Amino acid sequence: MTPDQIAAKVRAALPDAEVALEDLTGTKDHWKIRVVSTAFAGKSLMARHRLINAALADELKGPIHALTMELHAPDEAR
Repeated sequence: MTPDQIAAKVRAALPDAEVALEDLTGTKDHWKIRVVSTAFAGKSLMARHRLINAALADELKGPIHALTMELHAPDEAR
């Protein structure tokens, strides 16, 4: 799975998302994702994780083994 493929899946679910990915192990199955989206405004951390998990549901069943998430609304982004 490439970073572009993962980002495209997230952007399909959250069109305004700014997505950055880091391959944590070099094996393309352990990722850190940083997403900034207005969809996260007013949502709990758990609700934000659910949005990303839903967007990447198929990938989390196979190609992505581990996913570390950093999720922010635009006013929270640093």
